[in-house]
Amino acid sequence: MEFFDILVSILGSAVRLSIPLLFTALAGLFSERAGIFDIGLEGKMLASAFASACVAYMTGNAWLGLLAGIAVSIAFSLIHGFASITNRGNQIVSGVALNFVAAGLTIVLGQAWFGQGGRTPQVPGEGRFAPIILPGVDAMREVPFIGPLYANVISGNNILTYIAFLMVPLSWWVLYRTRFGLRLRAVGENPGAVDTAGISVPWMRYRAVILAGFLCGFAGTYLAVAQSAAFINNMSAGKGYIALAALIFAKWRPVPVMFACLLFGFLDAVANFMQGKVVPGIGEVPVQIFQALPYVLTCILLAGFIGVARPPKAGGVPYTKER
Repeated sequence: MEFFDILVSILGSAVRLSIPLLFTALAGLFSERAGIFDIGLEGKMLASAFASACVAYMTGNAWLGLLAGIAVSIAFSLIHGFASITNRGNQIVSGVALNFVAAGLTIVLGQAWFGQGGRTPQVPGEGRFAPIILPGVDAMREVPFIGPLYANVISGNNILTYIAFLMVPLSWWVLYRTRFGLRLRAVGENPGAVDTAGISVPWMRYRAVILAGFLCGFAGTYLAVAQSAAFINNMSAGKGYIALAALIFAKWRPVPVMFACLLFGFLDAVANFMQGKVVPGIGEVPVQIFQALPYVLTCILLAGFIGVARPPKAGGVPYTKER
């Protein structure tokens, strides 16, 4: 049972570590399906984490922190949209610029407002999203195998965790079962045909990047006032890029995106567990090996060993209306 207890602990950690990846990857899914590549997911996550931590600290209200994180993330999305949709600028350059702006601005404002080297003060308990204990945990706890999984993996997570997993079927329904989703996917594949049908390509793409900002707001808030209790310099730590890797790995589909994020979260949890551990016959395994696995898997995918990942045909290409 000791091995099973360790596995349950790793699975619980994997779920928690995958949530910011899942929100961010779904954000990139909407944006890139509409033909707007968004390297700036990292910056939006970082900016929303800072905004949510500031507001949650000052108000003691986690929901107000979430609203602040969403608002700031959408503002960054609109800047990206203005640069890449309205002005037809290079989408990669715009996204990278937003990442630099977010990384620098959060440190400068954090130091100016709180004088703690870019950090925010500790968010009080009432300003954080607390774990939710699901019904029947005590009764299920003694049930072999299923009980520990229910008590330690499914139960005991905060509400943003459950919202993240609900977003997966919701995103699938929006993309594949609604008129909006059909048009959004068409804009990413053949914007000229959509324009011919009398649908505004720029407005559809703006709606997509707004949705991306909305979801990135959840990801940043989760980092600052759910998983942690304050904003820390560069606390996103490349998760936006890992989310992009998960998106490519999943070939821009919502349900595979969820499993890809869980896989990367699992590898991260294993890396945390293996720190300082000695493997018989091998010795102490460097934790960097496990941390590098998501990127290795992405390279394997891009090399075509798991199948070709084809992005939307109009992805990254500014649309110019024909006259």
